Amino acid sequence: MFGRRHFVSAAGAAALAAPGLARAQKYPSDRVTIVVPFPAGAATDISARIYAERLSALWGQAVVVDNRGGGNGIPAAETVARARPDGLTLFATSAMTQAVNPAIYDKLSYDPVESFAPITRMGTSPFVLLVDKNSPINTAAELTAKLKAAPGKYNYGAGALPARVASELYKMAIGADVVYVGYKSNPQAIPDVQNGLLTFMMIDTVNAKVAIDRGALKGLFVTDSERYAAVPDMPTAIEVGLPDVQLTTWTGFYAPKGTPREIVDGIYRDIEKVAAMPEVLERLKAIGGVPKLMTPDEFGAFTRSEKERWGKIIHRANIKVE
Repeated sequence: MFGRRHFVSAAGAAALAAPGLARAQKYPSDRVTIVVPFPAGAATDISARIYAERLSALWGQAVVVDNRGGGNGIPAAETVARARPDGLTLFATSAMTQAVNPAIYDKLSYDPVESFAPITRMGTSPFVLLVDKNSPINTAAELTAKLKAAPGKYNYGAGALPARVASELYKMAIGADVVYVGYKSNPQAIPDVQNGLLTFMMIDTVNAKVAIDRGALKGLFVTDSERYAAVPDMPTAIEVGLPDVQLTTWTGFYAPKGTPREIVDGIYRDIEKVAAMPEVLERLKAIGGVPKLMTPDEFGAFTRSEKERWGKIIHRANIKVE
């Protein structure tokens, strides 16, 4: 286990003389704080708390979640970027701070690549295109035909930038003029889909599943090439003839830049252990979150590629900060 040792042999004591190994053996030496850039109850927050609980038991130290919502995640990202690189402050975040913000802000107080040490991806989640449960529209083809038949007449809602990016990707793929209506959060838009003020919305699978399960909305497809376990009956973008509408949001763990590699690798290994626990898997599946871990190096490359990918969509759609 990557954590405190209750006893050390003579040989082990000699080995601890090496500074790097000493740091690794002592980690974590104090309480660990996981900063989340979203309010309590958000999908990233729920996942972070599941991991925090089990990591605390594994490390024998308190692991607390610090919710710092607002500002599109910028204040939270700043907090972690400026924290001491000792592994005691971690960042559980999503594509919002690491891939979306760099494309919509001319200047950021942090760099998604240079300000952090990647640890691992937690999981991915495609978006679901949703319409009112009682809408006569039952397929993506029917919705596309309706939107293209009356340019500028219909609208969609989004309360988070990733959801807006996914919706704009769909608009561009079908070549339709659909009006964007902004909300403070995605859940706030759901009633307006139900009452007909919004024609559709696209949100992450975790929140979409909640809306579908309570009978508020129905989904037409997921923005991925494979069906998603949380909504197995939902066709994919490819299956409905929209291969260009593939986009997944994701969550992952980072530490401040400069955190010793042995600490980063140790945290990754312990997250691997937690993700393999049957009770953790069950809890994650319940919210539609299946672990899709990456090594620190893989996650670093992934972060760079996602920053570029989301950036291209945002610039093409001309999405600006409002």
